[in-house]
Amino acid sequence: MIDRPLARLSWLGVAGGLVVVAGAAALWGPELFDGRRSDPVARFLFSVAVILLVCHLFGALLRRFRQPAVLGEVIGGLVLGPSVLGLVWPASQELLFPRPVLDALGYVAQLGLIVFMFLLGCELRTDRLGGRKLVGATVAGGMGLPFVAGVGVALAAPVLGVGSVASVLFFGLALAITAMPVLARILVDLGLGDTRLGATALSSAAVGDGLAWLVLTVILAGTGATGTGDIATTAGLGAALTVATLLCVRPALRLLVERVTSTQLLLGALVVGAIGYAGLTQLIGLHSVIGAFLFGVAVPRSAPAVARLGEQLHGFTIAILLPLFFAGVGLSTSVGLLGASAGNWLLFLLVLLVATSTKFVGAGGAARLAGLPGREAMRLGALMNCRGVTELVIATIGLQHGLLTDLGFTILVLVAIITTAATGPLIRAMEPA
Repeated sequence: MIDRPLARLSWLGVAGGLVVVAGAAALWGPELFDGRRSDPVARFLFSVAVILLVCHLFGALLRRFRQPAVLGEVIGGLVLGPSVLGLVWPASQELLFPRPVLDALGYVAQLGLIVFMFLLGCELRTDRLGGRKLVGATVAGGMGLPFVAGVGVALAAPVLGVGSVASVLFFGLALAITAMPVLARILVDLGLGDTRLGATALSSAAVGDGLAWLVLTVILAGTGATGTGDIATTAGLGAALTVATLLCVRPALRLLVERVTSTQLLLGALVVGAIGYAGLTQLIGLHSVIGAFLFGVAVPRSAPAVARLGEQLHGFTIAILLPLFFAGVGLSTSVGLLGASAGNWLLFLLVLLVATSTKFVGAGGAARLAGLPGREAMRLGALMNCRGVTELVIATIGLQHGLLTDLGFTILVLVAIITTAATGPLIRAMEPA
């Protein structure tokens, strides 16, 4: 726990930094950002500084409201985009985020996303599932019902996607997501991490995440839009890579972890492997995050060295790299797309209602049928509604692959934010008196 004087000093330091940045921008902004004279490296670094400052400020603010910091960082990215800053100060988008800077930020954000998905794969533990029948029922109901409902919404509202079979299936998958990393943080904050309810929710989210990435792999292979361009070839290469990973790479990684004593060397080897896998899956027509996730799943979890490396990478990724990804999401999201159209707002409310109710009924109802008491089943349904970062990643992939329209992407981002923000308060409200 940070004492109050130190906390006040930290906030004063942040405020002082804001004043310095704002003053520098006011005094030298026109000359600094003149496209003909400015240094592109300076523009990039200044933009990164602004993003990190805003995202971490909002993260600290949301923590005061008992929300996960990652939610504040996502909101910070939205504030920097056309939804808020671009609306109030239109010139800011070109001033802070011109096209060359956006391109550079996109590559750095992609690297952060790859490392994050690698860590997510490392944390996927299906070998410690408790109550397999209960977890299986929760996953089946919590993903099956939202998936079917999402497919129905996409068919009824073609403005959300491009109308193809892959686009419709993708939207169903997007509504079926539960974010394991954010859910784990919420469970700790609620004091539920060591309870049966918490273990069931986290195990169900872990299995659901693995299943979601498998389904996404099939959907992307079915588009044939990238890589080889041939569906059968892409699917065959993806299956071959998975088999080779399980039969060859996984045993090799176990030997590597056991025999390499240098922490720095081991860290380098694992990061290189994750990035290499990401490039390989991107090359064959799947998204790069799928390769990073697959490589992370292959890394042995039992070695203490792997746990230490995970902690080191996790801190840097969460503090530095992921906020750049959130900024990219925010810059691609425009609430103004909903505009004054009553139809667009009704569609957003419909998607939010369908996403929330089907996840609650599907996961909670299936858990109740599997023997979980009624109150705990309801709370489990509320926990499984946490979509968090995973939903943002899925939505971004859909936008990049042309499976979502800008309107569909914006709606999914808003659904992810609202359902994540509502998870903690709902669970607190449902606590026994």
